[in-house]
Amino acid sequence: MWVGHPLLGLITEICIDGAGLGCLYLLVASIAVLRFPRALRAAHESTVNDPPASVTILKPLHGAEPDLPGRLTSFCRQDYPGSVQLLCGVHDCSDPAAEAVGLVKRRNPDSEVGLIVDPSEYGSNRKVSNLANMLSAARYDVLIISDSDIAVEPDYLARIVSELRKPDVGCVTCLYHGVPGPGRWSRQAALAINSHFLPNAVFALSLRLARPCFGSTIAIRRSMLTRIGGFRAFFDSLADDFAIGDAVRAAGFSIAVPPVAVGHVCFHDRLKSMLANEIRTARTIRTIDPIGYVGAILTHPFPLALIAAGLDGQRAIPLAAFALCCRLVLCLAVEHSFNAQRQSYWQIPARDLLSFWVYLGGLFGATVEWRGHSYRVDADGKLFADQNNTLTL
Repeated sequence: MWVGHPLLGLITEICIDGAGLGCLYLLVASIAVLRFPRALRAAHESTVNDPPASVTILKPLHGAEPDLPGRLTSFCRQDYPGSVQLLCGVHDCSDPAAEAVGLVKRRNPDSEVGLIVDPSEYGSNRKVSNLANMLSAARYDVLIISDSDIAVEPDYLARIVSELRKPDVGCVTCLYHGVPGPGRWSRQAALAINSHFLPNAVFALSLRLARPCFGSTIAIRRSMLTRIGGFRAFFDSLADDFAIGDAVRAAGFSIAVPPVAVGHVCFHDRLKSMLANEIRTARTIRTIDPIGYVGAILTHPFPLALIAAGLDGQRAIPLAAFALCCRLVLCLAVEHSFNAQRQSYWQIPARDLLSFWVYLGGLFGATVEWRGHSYRVDADGKLFADQNNTLTL
């Protein structure tokens, strides 16, 4: 009885128009991605010739992760003339990550590598508690916070610290591209970063629509961290990285984004864990920018075109095919600009559908899973332990 119903016709037209605008967006985003590193290098080409600052890198760790020693080692082997302390933290001495840190110390005897084991927790965000536990052992004024799944190139520290020297900069962050680990879901997770997150972030930065601060890198001076309330100000924040950046901006300083993208290594072995992680990220973004998140539906032209095709037969099928071509162009642009690994192009249709499902999951619900724990998120982005300890997908 719904055939030819005016409401279905309206939904079909909305999906077709949305898919058309989405295809245009993907092509414009491709241009932005191709221009972005070059534009940033021009903006950041001047450097300050001060003596190199000594740096403490804070690495909050939890659990066994594939090739964690290799990623930690990439922070030890830097082409950087200043002193570097790599400080890792865990909540439990039996945590497998502690063994990985010991291996890094043996492999790099000339590097300053330390491990802090402290079970203290001060709020719902266990990562920020971990950082707070490490802070007293940090020897140097320049602090670089970086997630455990990040791998960097040898020039990473030199680029990051040079930006932090500038007088108006209170914090430095950087973009990241996906690096697939073994397994199909790791490849899907990396593809999501490179074909959705990274180009969306570049587009927003290019038009000054975003003010990001990513957990891939947060470089900040100890005095600035104290000025914004220290780690204690973020003990219950879901988006602790964004909250730190927001506090720095509120203090009257800028967030620098240098022309470097670090590698975010993906190692999901199951669809469920991948979706839980991506929905947590989506719901985090929704709490930060709810209006922008709703508008991001236009970044999913392929699913929108498929919906229109299902409601109105064959008319939208060519549009769906064109949307996939636009996504492919965007993937090629990311590979070229950020030296990312070649994507599994044949997985693009499935990845676009999964990403649309994640988008819908982020749009509704207020429960997230993080490091094996389940939390509820309020409208202000605060975390609360979920009494049911279940994850709503």
